[in-house]
Amino acid sequence: MDAVSLQAVADLLKPSKEDDDDIDDDTSGPIITPASIGKPKTSTTVKTSAYAKVSANQSQDIWNSDEITTESSEIDDPRPAPKYELIFKQAVKAEDIFLGMGNKNPSTACCEDLLVKIYLPQTSYKDIELDITDTFLDCRTKSNYLGLHLPHKVESKNAKAKWNSDEDILQVTLPLTREYNYLNQ
Repeated sequence: MDAVSLQAVADLLKPSKEDDDDIDDDTSGPIITPASIGKPKTSTTVKTSAYAKVSANQSQDIWNSDEITTESSEIDDPRPAPKYELIFKQAVKAEDIFLGMGNKNPSTACCEDLLVKIYLPQTSYKDIELDITDTFLDCRTKSNYLGLHLPHKVESKNAKAKWNSDEDILQVTLPLTREYNYLNQ
């Protein structure tokens, strides 16, 4: 370190007697920051790209509303969303519960299925339209619409739906796509 750098460090650590006075509201003096230590720079150049140039009339948004695309399953629908529940299911054996010999734990990583219970009062089975992809569930009736992003990927081709007419509940069982399936046997 040269003498100028050492003096700048000393000034930062031990302020002069002028700095001990009450704080003035005058901010016209130089501001000392860690960048002020060392040799003064003669000039600073900042490279800007075409993307960084924003005029005063443009917004500071990351993207424009024109760039956002909505999936066909994400439409604005005036129908209310029905009440629903997400329940994770796992096949547990006696050795998992009593002996603790299995690799299963209570986390969702060890679950095999996702059960979605959709409560559809005053609806008949023939009025339900159900479409399931690996990440989205779309359920439509005459009076309700449910567009649900699923918390985990599922095997949509192996999904099963069951209508309980006594309770007006549609139960959709979706097998989960698990990364570490070989560990959770």
